[in-house]
Amino acid sequence: MSLTTKKVLVTVKTYPNPSRKYGETVCCAGVDLDTGEWIRLYPIPFRDLDSSKKFKKYNIISVKCHKAPSDKRAESYKVDSDSIEIIDHLDTKQNWQKRKTIVLPTCSRSFCEILQSVEANKSLGMFKPANISFSWKRATEKDTSKREACYAQLSFFDKRKKAIEAIPFDFYYSFQCDNHSGCPGHNLPIMDWEIGQAYRDWQHRYRSEKELLEKIEQRWLSLMCSDGNDVYFYVGNMQRFKNQFMVLGVLYPKREA
Repeated sequence: MSLTTKKVLVTVKTYPNPSRKYGETVCCAGVDLDTGEWIRLYPIPFRDLDSSKKFKKYNIISVKCHKAPSDKRAESYKVDSDSIEIIDHLDTKQNWQKRKTIVLPTCSRSFCEILQSVEANKSLGMFKPANISFSWKRATEKDTSKREACYAQLSFFDKRKKAIEAIPFDFYYSFQCDNHSGCPGHNLPIMDWEIGQAYRDWQHRYRSEKELLEKIEQRWLSLMCSDGNDVYFYVGNMQRFKNQFMVLGVLYPKREA
C-alpha cells in the first residue's frame, strides 16, 4: 500500500498501552497541516523510537502513513514509525498564539455536536467545556490483569523491554458543553500521557496517596481549568465503541479580554 507523507501538529499522546497485536504503543493525534483536519497516528512504539524521533506534544512532525484499512474512523492512519522526523515545536509565547492559530479553527460548537457526528465516523475533535469538575476512582483488577498478560507476552519476544507502570487510578472530567442549554452533562475518562506520567513521577514526592491525588487534581483542575484560562478539551473515541469518548488533552491559554 502506498504511503503519503503528512506534516502534523501533534496535540495529544496517550499513556503507553500494551497490545497483543502491536506490542506497546502510543496513540497520537493532531492536526494535518495540509488539510486542517484532525488525524490519528498509530501504532507508534514510542519507547522503542530513536531519541531523535521521540516527539513531544506541539511538535510538528513529518511522517509517512496510509489510511488504516481496518479502522473505519475517518481520521485514523497507520504510520511508518521509521519515517518520523521532528520539524518544529510551537511554544506558548504570546498566549499560545502559534498553537491557537492551527487548532482553534477545528473547534466544534460542543461535545454534544461531536457525539452527533459519530455516525459519519468522526472520532476526534475539540470543544469548549463549562462547569468542569475532576474525580478519580481506583482502577479495576480486571484492567490490571489484562495489562500484565500483554506484557508477559511482549517480554517473551523482547527481553529488553520493561513493563511501564500501570496507573492504579482512573481520572475523569465532568462538564457541560459551553453555551449549549440542552447539554445533559458528560463524564469522560482522561487518557493523556501527562497525567499518567505525573502519577509515576510524583508518587515518591508526596507522603501519602491522598496528597498525591490532591496534587494531581490541583494541576488538572485548579491550574489548567481555572476561571482565568480559556479552556478547550481534545477528545477521541474508541474504535470498537464509537460512542465512548475520552479526554486526550487540554488547551488552556489565558482568557483574553
